[in-house]
Amino acid sequence: MKTAAIPPVNVESTVIESETHRRVGSDFAELVKARLTLLVLLTTAVGFYLGAVGSIKYVALFHAVCGTALAAAGAAALNQWWERRLDALMQRTRTRPIPAGRMLPRDAFIVGSLLAIAGVTYLTIACNGLSAVLAALTIAIYIFGYTPLKRISTANTLVGAIPGALPPMIGWAAARGRLDPGAWSLFAILFFWQLPHFFAIAWMYRDDYARAGFQMVSRGDETGTRSASQSVFFCIVLLLVGGIPAFLGVVSSIYLLVELILNGLFIFVAMRFLRTQVAADARKLFLASIVYLPLLLIALVLTKS
Repeated sequence: MKTAAIPPVNVESTVIESETHRRVGSDFAELVKARLTLLVLLTTAVGFYLGAVGSIKYVALFHAVCGTALAAAGAAALNQWWERRLDALMQRTRTRPIPAGRMLPRDAFIVGSLLAIAGVTYLTIACNGLSAVLAALTIAIYIFGYTPLKRISTANTLVGAIPGALPPMIGWAAARGRLDPGAWSLFAILFFWQLPHFFAIAWMYRDDYARAGFQMVSRGDETGTRSASQSVFFCIVLLLVGGIPAFLGVVSSIYLLVELILNGLFIFVAMRFLRTQVAADARKLFLASIVYLPLLLIALVLTKS
């Protein structure tokens, strides 16, 4: 009795194909700045939760988060398409998909445009017009305001903080259909949080940014005095605006205690950077900002009125 011959398995080909798929997936995640998009999802969800009246409509929450994620991913991809030549000049960005030659600029532009359009359209259909307008505004400011301004003025960080602070407002608008003072308080918290966060990054990579011609606050700030002092200042401003949701009745007074502790620690780390002006403490400020925000958002959620 004859048995059918089993064709040999080309193990090498299978491994190469698997690695190629992983590389494509990794490049896509890097193109859309997956970690940054994840933060956008978190702040959008918090904005929706705090803005919701009565029981949470989880389907509507999903729509708000999904639409905002698409818009944010599209904006990130378009930003990398725009800055591809500058990214090639910097150590920290030269391995990104476009400057490294793993992705064609045309493909990145198409992907970014489709994602951005899909996000705004999705929000228009699944949520409401106001959330869609805010998403479109986020994309427009990020691409046509912040991105070109990086080579013109140090004010780029202030402008760039606007689209970074809009996602919780998108979530709030998706939940209520309007923007109340509570939504603006969330915007203020996200806006001022970004400044010490980005000042720390800009100083750590000041030589990289200088090579690309970016006009950052850290440009020429060899001692770190300017970057650190502004970080301390905006941490103090954050301490003040961080308590506004409690005074507006969005959250209970318990939140104030948590907010004071978190902001006090944030200010302490910023002041340490100002005192020592060394890269290690600039990095600690950056890491403190990453820890601070999710903890504050959790406090907001747990103390909702």
